[in-house]
Amino acid sequence: MYIIPEPQKMRETQGFYALHYDSVITLDPSCGPEGLLYARLLTGSVKCHAGLEASIVRGSAKRGDIVLKRTGDGRPESYTLLVAEDGITVCGADTAGLLHGVQTLRQMLSQCAGQLPCLKIEDYPALAHRGFYHDVTRGRVPTLTSLKRLVDRLSYYKINELQLYVEHTYLFRDIPELWREETPLCAEEILELDGYCAERGIELIPSLASFGHVYALLNTKTFESLNEIPEIRERAFSFWDRMHHSTFNVSDKASVETAKTLIGEYMQLFRSRRFNLCADETFDLGKGRSRALAEEKGTERIYIDFVKELCDFLIEAGREPMFWGDIICGFPEYMKELPEGIVCLNWGYSADEKEDSTRALAGVGAVQYMCPGVAGWNQWINELRTSYENIARMCAYGRKYGAVGVLNTDWGDFGHINHPDFSAAGLIYGAAFSWNEKPTSFEELNRQISALEYLDRSESFVSILADTEGKTVFTWGDAVRYAEGMMGGESAEWCGEYLLHLDMSGVEDANEAIEALKGRLHRTARQMDTSARGILQAADNALDGMWIWNLVGKVVREEMYDKSCGLLADRLDRWFYYYKQLWRSVGREGDIGRISAIVCWYSDLLREKTCR
Repeated sequence: MYIIPEPQKMRETQGFYALHYDSVITLDPSCGPEGLLYARLLTGSVKCHAGLEASIVRGSAKRGDIVLKRTGDGRPESYTLLVAEDGITVCGADTAGLLHGVQTLRQMLSQCAGQLPCLKIEDYPALAHRGFYHDVTRGRVPTLTSLKRLVDRLSYYKINELQLYVEHTYLFRDIPELWREETPLCAEEILELDGYCAERGIELIPSLASFGHVYALLNTKTFESLNEIPEIRERAFSFWDRMHHSTFNVSDKASVETAKTLIGEYMQLFRSRRFNLCADETFDLGKGRSRALAEEKGTERIYIDFVKELCDFLIEAGREPMFWGDIICGFPEYMKELPEGIVCLNWGYSADEKEDSTRALAGVGAVQYMCPGVAGWNQWINELRTSYENIARMCAYGRKYGAVGVLNTDWGDFGHINHPDFSAAGLIYGAAFSWNEKPTSFEELNRQISALEYLDRSESFVSILADTEGKTVFTWGDAVRYAEGMMGGESAEWCGEYLLHLDMSGVEDANEAIEALKGRLHRTARQMDTSARGILQAADNALDGMWIWNLVGKVVREEMYDKSCGLLADRLDRWFYYYKQLWRSVGREGDIGRISAIVCWYSDLLREKTCR
């Protein structure tokens, strides 16, 4: 039996507790109104996994009951779970602890059905702040239903914070020019999600791009004068430009006032008193309209002055600022000029990420969150070993240098092409390493996730996903950069040079391995509970997509055009039709039209070359 995150203390004893058709869940009088929701989560698991109905009462427990209670003392978020032959007791030190205990019991039910082994668990988190960061801007804009499913997953694995990355995919009331071509989230949806999170022990923290990464805003007619590099607006949309050219002109006072206006509207939707103003990747700063100011004061100075003014604005509004630490890591001494207590979100996504930035920020007394990633950006299936190594390493640095939290990230980059469910394993890695300091090996944790998340009796499903790493030879990033260049973003000569640097020699071996993974996937499917097989459509589609794109890349790179290219174009178009169905099953249109433009460019190229 597996429990994720692994409890701090667990001792199994003799015997079993058996559920029956007349089992009762008793809410002790110490439980608040939230106890009913927690009890209903349990009755849902009892029905799903044991095939039995359990009733809910409030008052004094009787022999054989499942009892939920709070003590009001002990470590924050701690709980004890006692499973005995004559009953079960879930006791939380506080509301959060009670919920965590319930989630542990639900995980046991998913594996043991109606007969649970007797045991005692004493558990608590190593870190108070255990978060997940989900990009809802650059590609996928999730439906409210899929966001709620994400919240359910976070709560199940005891993650207690969520941030949604927003640039232009919120329906700002007075700026229709910003979102008129998008499918944005609206205020009512955010408010509903905020309440849904709170009921499930999760703080929904607002996050809004307010310095760099404001591409859509600065390419409107109304706000183009605030763009550091005004020439960007003259170019057609490209994923590359959206990632690299989108910074406020700090020499214009209207820039910071515009950022404050956006922040002021958006923060009203959240009960959280914290706010992530982002301020990352300000690549253009000091290179255009603010060049003279940068030459006078220095780029570091104009950066920190802008961030400080936004922080002061948030503090005056009763909020606690957070911001990404990639820029200030270059001049960490400036942290001392920012308000005391501001949280620096220290990110790094490599499997062999170094501790330099963590050490430097700790050296100036910065309050840090460690921010690793699920390694899904520009991948059809997340690179799970990279994600595991990155998360384990960053969490270890956090312990070493006294970080107060972890914020595990899921970015979209060039369209958020990976299906959201492929980020589940990375999400769970983050949950495991931020709760418990005891190491669990990559292979062992994948077995546990296969059993718990995917109800896979063979405990091998996640290993199949993990083994896809390295099988993509022609990446989506490669495909985008070449196609956008040929469509006008860069010169054809530059694009040709780019392709020449790509090594396509491994395509045959990679595609042979992908075919083998498809076979493993289909065999493993027989061992998965039918309720968990929904991910198989996405997995099968993604494996086929990897195979197709590898071959497309080889054909284009090597100019291997023959009559078979028409068949390859047909296969690419057919694959993408089903990909779009999957996209729309969990999200709105978002960037699917822009992704489609890239896909169709390649299928047209293959047919054009074939017909010559």
